[in-house]
Amino acid sequence: MIKPVVADSSPFEIELEGNKKYAWCSCGLSKKQPFCDGAHTDTDLKPIVFKAEKNGKHWLCNCKQTENSPYCDGSHETLKS
Repeated sequence: MIKPVVADSSPFEIELEGNKKYAWCSCGLSKKQPFCDGAHTDTDLKPIVFKAEKNGKHWLCNCKQTENSPYCDGSHETLKS
């Protein structure tokens, strides 16, 4: 299995609409971070499709190491510089 690429070492703060579907990039290759643009086609990784629970600001993972996809769980704090 191919490991995801770290797109950024900081989470992505974004306004999301409640109950709307989004496709979060899990491979780190998308040019439209934090969302999928189909760049994963040469990997075995797939986007995570999710619905935001409520309107408002959310922190999405950009390091792609989270255990709480697509949301940031602080895993970026453990990345080596």
